[in-house]
Amino acid sequence: MEKNNHDLRFKTNVSCGGCVASVKPHLDNADGICHWDVDTTNKDKVLTVKSTGITEEQVIETIQKTGFKIEHLTIK
Repeated sequence: MEKNNHDLRFKTNVSCGGCVASVKPHLDNADGICHWDVDTTNKDKVLTVKSTGITEEQVIETIQKTGFKIEHLTIK
């Protein structure tokens, strides 16, 4: 089962540049992520991850280790 190059989206409480800086090394060093971004202007502080193999569960674990809240974002 190959999961290549798809976007994963999450609701977080990563709300400012300092918060982004806190999660940056963890996301940058995670295997299976080619790009990520947090929209701090969105009320849900949406984290978008371009996956090259990482699973939603692995992204959630990575963010939770940094002390931030994260959950699957359900698109309405």
